[in-house]
Amino acid sequence: MKICPGCHQLFEAQDWRCPRCGVEPTRRDGFIAFAPELADDNAHYPPDFFPTLAGLEAGNFWFQARNRLLIWAFGRYFPTARSFLEIGCGTGFVLEGIREAFPHLAIAGSEIYTSGLQFARQRLNTVELVQLDARTLPYHDEFDVIGAFDVLEHIEADDAVLRQMARAVRPGGGILLTVPQHMALWSAADDLARHVRRYSARELTSKVAEAGFDVVRATSFVSLLLPLVYGSRRMPQTQGENRVFEELSISGLPNSLLGAAMTLEHWFIRHGVSFPLGSSLLVVARKL
Repeated sequence: MKICPGCHQLFEAQDWRCPRCGVEPTRRDGFIAFAPELADDNAHYPPDFFPTLAGLEAGNFWFQARNRLLIWAFGRYFPTARSFLEIGCGTGFVLEGIREAFPHLAIAGSEIYTSGLQFARQRLNTVELVQLDARTLPYHDEFDVIGAFDVLEHIEADDAVLRQMARAVRPGGGILLTVPQHMALWSAADDLARHVRRYSARELTSKVAEAGFDVVRATSFVSLLLPLVYGSRRMPQTQGENRVFEELSISGLPNSLLGAAMTLEHWFIRHGVSFPLGSSLLVVARKL
């Protein structure tokens, strides 16, 4: 169900006009906006990263491998799901992959920046895309599955976001999460990306459980490449935003070889191996 931003009444409708008080959310840059004051500038993420990301994602081994892993996890753990919301959908790269893999799903995307939603709209012109703050989701028992992929590490109040996800997920539904892992890997790239933390598996699974979920799978990924990641993070740090994107601006044979390592790693995960170490972490959980 939807939650009215004015009187907080729960209601079911195709649009966002509250049947009780008549309030509708405002619009910002063509999108329904629940937190318009944060649509252009806030502490969570650098909005000027979106144009670069939009040009990198489709050809980069890491984004491709993460999409394959998420699509597999969705089908494996939520095979009967009929609806999906991605929090922090950015340019829409993951959401596009989910839509192509599961065309029966009713999907929606949210992002705090309307500049990100502009790119997502180019990929997803028939999908509901809304601007909102993940700490205040306007939904109650609305979606079968909610995903947040490399989002929580940007938000100080990550526990509040997880509680909001628990409220917005239907009974029997669940969540998919990915986050960067291991504070030992912290570098200038994390500072520039406005990360608040890199997680340990214990920290994230504990917070997920406290929010009202049962963790059904937790595994590291980018595990086979961890020595390379660690070595890269210990090298002298390039200044400016180029430090963030130089790790992603890999092409040609190196990109193919790294992708092959991720494909092998994915095979192990699909066959039940949960890696204890890796630069990223996947958590799948169901609502209690």
